[in-house]
Amino acid sequence: MAAPRTPLPLVLLVVSAALLSAAPLSPAAETGAAAFDVRRHLSTVTRYDVARGSNSVSFAPSMSDECRVIHLNLVARHGTRAPTKKRIKELDRLAVRLKALIDEAKQGPESDSLKKIPSWMKGWESPWKGRVKGGELVSEGEEELYNLAIRVKERFQGLFDEEYHPDVYSIRATQVPRASASAVAFGLGLLSGKGKLGPVKNRAFSVLSESRASDICLRFFDSCETYKDYRKRKEPDVEKQKEPILEHVTSALVNRYHLNFTPKDVSSLWFLCKQEASLMNITNQACQLFNEAEVYFLEWTDDLEGFVLKGYGESINYRMGLPLLKDVVQSMEEAIVAKEENHPDGTYEKARLRFAHAETVVPFSCLLGLFLEGSDFVKIQREESLDIPPVPPQGRNWKGSVVAPFAGNNMLALYQCPGKTDGGKISRDQKSSYFVQVIHNEAPVSMPGCGNKDFCPFEEFKEKIVEPHLKHDYDALCKIRPVAREEPSSFSSRMSNFILGLFSQKGYRVSAQDVKSEL
Repeated sequence: MAAPRTPLPLVLLVVSAALLSAAPLSPAAETGAAAFDVRRHLSTVTRYDVARGSNSVSFAPSMSDECRVIHLNLVARHGTRAPTKKRIKELDRLAVRLKALIDEAKQGPESDSLKKIPSWMKGWESPWKGRVKGGELVSEGEEELYNLAIRVKERFQGLFDEEYHPDVYSIRATQVPRASASAVAFGLGLLSGKGKLGPVKNRAFSVLSESRASDICLRFFDSCETYKDYRKRKEPDVEKQKEPILEHVTSALVNRYHLNFTPKDVSSLWFLCKQEASLMNITNQACQLFNEAEVYFLEWTDDLEGFVLKGYGESINYRMGLPLLKDVVQSMEEAIVAKEENHPDGTYEKARLRFAHAETVVPFSCLLGLFLEGSDFVKIQREESLDIPPVPPQGRNWKGSVVAPFAGNNMLALYQCPGKTDGGKISRDQKSSYFVQVIHNEAPVSMPGCGNKDFCPFEEFKEKIVEPHLKHDYDALCKIRPVAREEPSSFSSRMSNFILGLFSQKGYRVSAQDVKSEL
């Protein structure tokens, strides 16, 4: 089922009103009332420390002091990375385009209009000019994962006291270098002081990876043909839903700076803003082209894309993550068996730590039912389509800067609690009770499937949150049904039918802006 679309005239009306009432950002405006910070509105390009700093979740722990964590699952996105090779080329093209726009303005009759052109634009070159490789983990990304590990170790004191063994503390990553580098940075923080290597006493550790072609646990999106088919069909529709925003922001920028920007230029300038603000802490160049309202709307277009193509926009987006959900639950069940059978510490797994991508973290968050509005959890259990995130200035739960910033993560902590007592007697049996706590970006979150509790009995977690998904099977979900075989025809006839078919499918349009990059 396709996700419902917000009617375009309504979007146009809302956008027009907001843009007309807003003014460009300026240093003075930023230092005013509880200041707007563009770095908090970069969707999935948001730095982890910024995302955590804007996390307003407050909670009162609902667990007993007698409960002890016995197992931890971590599913984390890689840390802050450099632009990918395709995006580097886009920025190189932007530099050429900006020079052409400025040259064109110089030829115009109004010389005063040149004064409106931001000084940084004149002679601007991409900071990544000449780079032929991209997408690697940068030093800021290394620090994000290293510091996360330090905090995890402090938070779950006692869980990481065992002598390191890869079967006790399993570290896994995809074969993409930025993910495996993130795993290494996390491992260095987790095991710092545990070895004999160098002055800080590091130790070697294992990072396991599956082949990219067969990794259905962390790269399920690579092997799911149904999902790839859905995404291919849906991308043009998403671009069409973004058009009113880009067109109105373009019109505003043309009037403001007297340069003949196109929507494609604005899209590239917004991307440059995100890279400058996230990787370089520069907010007074590309980002300052946009006023506050425009930033909110551009952020919404990014969040819309993530919602429709990776999140709740269609059930295949998250149901293809079943192998990961099963792996998480299996690891917890094995830990419970080890505890119930009194296996000694050091003989069973205590943590399973995974490092992957936004395309992994987002579907996993959806499988858990996080970031939903109102009664939406019931809808996803019935596989009903959800409305797209509300357009600004309305608030929304679904924000890429919260759902999957750089180094964004979900932790599922399994706790063992003493059996409940009734008048001094242990009720039912003498076995311990086990509970699951979901912690998103280091803040406990309530689970709609568990009565909005943040501390859910393990059996209830399985029954209410996990089992409704288990009626599906990854192989069955991810195989496209075979098309009925046709009678042989000539090559020219087949090619003609193929081309006609492409243009007859609703929602298709030709676009030179089809820039795909793995997050």
